[in-house]
Amino acid sequence: MKCNHAPLRPSALVSVCVSDRIGGRNGLVAATTTCSGPNSSKRCRSDRDAIDGSADGNRRDVWQAVRRPGPAWLAAAINLGLAPPLGWLAGRLLPTELALGVMITTLVPCTLAAATVWTRRAGGNDAVAILVTIITNLACFLAIPMWLRLFLGASTEVVDGLNYADLTLQLVLLVVSPIAVAQLVRQWKLAAEAIGRHKSVLSTLAQFGILSFVFAGAARCGEEVHNAAGGDLLSFGNVALMIAIVIAVHVSLLGIGLASARALGMNRADAIAVGISGSQKTIMVGLFLAIKFGATAILPMVAYHTAQLLLDTIIADWLRDRGTTKAG
Repeated sequence: MKCNHAPLRPSALVSVCVSDRIGGRNGLVAATTTCSGPNSSKRCRSDRDAIDGSADGNRRDVWQAVRRPGPAWLAAAINLGLAPPLGWLAGRLLPTELALGVMITTLVPCTLAAATVWTRRAGGNDAVAILVTIITNLACFLAIPMWLRLFLGASTEVVDGLNYADLTLQLVLLVVSPIAVAQLVRQWKLAAEAIGRHKSVLSTLAQFGILSFVFAGAARCGEEVHNAAGGDLLSFGNVALMIAIVIAVHVSLLGIGLASARALGMNRADAIAVGISGSQKTIMVGLFLAIKFGATAILPMVAYHTAQLLLDTIIADWLRDRGTTKAG
């Protein structure tokens, strides 16, 4: 989409462009603005006021979610508190190598883009989804080592060279530090304006970085997968069962989020946000962890990520249509 607006605050322009691409909320509509002809200054001023008002509305939504953090904390508790033991229990039906992969998949925090997009698509409160992403990613450097130590014990025999202190530090550097630095940089006006102007380029670079990480991990573990394929570990039955388990875990977490939120008296939009953000998992952190446990541990993470993209598209549309029907 081409956003060809008159000079605007970068934060407002980015808000409108992004909202239009993924289905904006609060009546956000991105259009190509021209400032020529009669009454052009009045029209452009009106457009700027509308865009600035939309951006302010989005910021108010986030602050409202911060002031009423119940839905966000419930989703975070499901994502980092309930998902790991559920994954550990479900994985016991699989061979050890695949079971480790399922457990690792459920340890990682919520993904940002998918959780926000699908929450908005379903008619939910995407401000809650954003807050859940922040909470779970900032807390993962404590939660992941804690769960690993609980499930695997103090011994590191399962994975040669796994050190919980080193893992904690690596998670701080990989996940927590970029979030903290990014937020600090955005407080600098010149940097915020530069980010706004070059958002598409920065997004492309970020995607390239993630894909490079995935490629490196696949290249490193490709030989191990090839060797494992010679035995029964990656038989059709085991792979099919693994896929069924990750789908069942994801759908269960989503359903628990929806049901528990409504049981606690939360409104429909917040309940949708709890269900979706409480069940979504980020592939970047998942691959970082899975590589430490061997090639086969990567497969459940990839299967979970694929399942959440496909299933949540269907579920989000169903929730949106159901809400529209009730409203009508």
